[in-house]
Amino acid sequence: MSTRLSINKLTIIKIVLAVFTFIFVFAVLQRLFMPKYASYALEGNLIGEYYNSTMDQDVVLIGDCEVYANFSTVSFWENYGITSIIRGSPQQLVWHSYYLLEDTLRHARKKPQVVVFNVMAMQYSEPARDSEPYNRLNLDGMRLSPVKFRAFQASHLEDEDFLSYVFPLFRFKENWKELNSEDIRFFLQNPQVSLNGFMVRSDTQPAGMTPHPILRGNYDFGEKPMYYLEKMTQLARENDIGLILIKAPVLWPHWFDEWDEQIAQFAAQNDLLYINFYEHVDEIGLDWEKHTFNAGLHLNAFGAELMAKYLGGVLANEYNIPDRRSDFYIAQHWNEMTQQYYRLIGIQQEEISETGKISSFLID
Repeated sequence: MSTRLSINKLTIIKIVLAVFTFIFVFAVLQRLFMPKYASYALEGNLIGEYYNSTMDQDVVLIGDCEVYANFSTVSFWENYGITSIIRGSPQQLVWHSYYLLEDTLRHARKKPQVVVFNVMAMQYSEPARDSEPYNRLNLDGMRLSPVKFRAFQASHLEDEDFLSYVFPLFRFKENWKELNSEDIRFFLQNPQVSLNGFMVRSDTQPAGMTPHPILRGNYDFGEKPMYYLEKMTQLARENDIGLILIKAPVLWPHWFDEWDEQIAQFAAQNDLLYINFYEHVDEIGLDWEKHTFNAGLHLNAFGAELMAKYLGGVLANEYNIPDRRSDFYIAQHWNEMTQQYYRLIGIQQEEISETGKISSFLID
């Protein structure tokens, strides 16, 4: 009898060890094969970086590249002592934004006082057929939760399955053919590419001829983006959070008057502030010869500083967002981030003077 029990125990131990070994190997391979976004598509790190923040934020900005490239979180702090974070990502559609807001409220120890949503994505009623890479940039970085599952349900293409978002190894298993030193260097943690969601670009490419706007037969927003904008408004209201709608002032893609009118009407009906920054370019001080790094598609760091200074004034004066600079612990954290910001700016400017372009984007 005792011999039989010993054999059974030994069998159980072997099975347990085998299971743990499989899980360990699977986890190592998944981490190894996952893109590190260190030398290309750095924006792929933005969603996941949110969880590294140890500080509460009074302001959350949500949207596509028109937030993570155009508003300096450091400038909010320097000018007003406003603590902020950007949950931005490339081609972030309205349903992505809604579930990222849900995710933010789920993880925040203290709710933000104001959420700022950039409305450029309202023009998209459905994801494009080739948008699986953008779904990845928006969803892979989200921690596993019911919110992530609902975000997948709203976003996925016909040939995508949720299991590959739970276990990305199924999607990136072929990456073993392209492994390099970055996969080893950033095995434990992906590189930091932003300062609380703001990506630093201090180079300049003046605006020239912009693409001619493609006219449309129908300018009405679709049911899906309107549905999620309404849900976002309701979510903010239920959590007693101010919601500001904005449109960043970029020269292209074009923002049509018909779209602007619909957002203005929605804001009025829901007692929301809507800021169309196209109307304030001169007041902000934007110069399209100096403040864009890619001919008017995005602002550079110096333009983003001006944008944050302007919007920060609205947040401080109209929404009473507090100045946290007198709080030693908070100030220490943000002052370190500010030093990182100016250090990277200095490195980039030195590269520009020597080679005419920048190659340093990662935060040390």
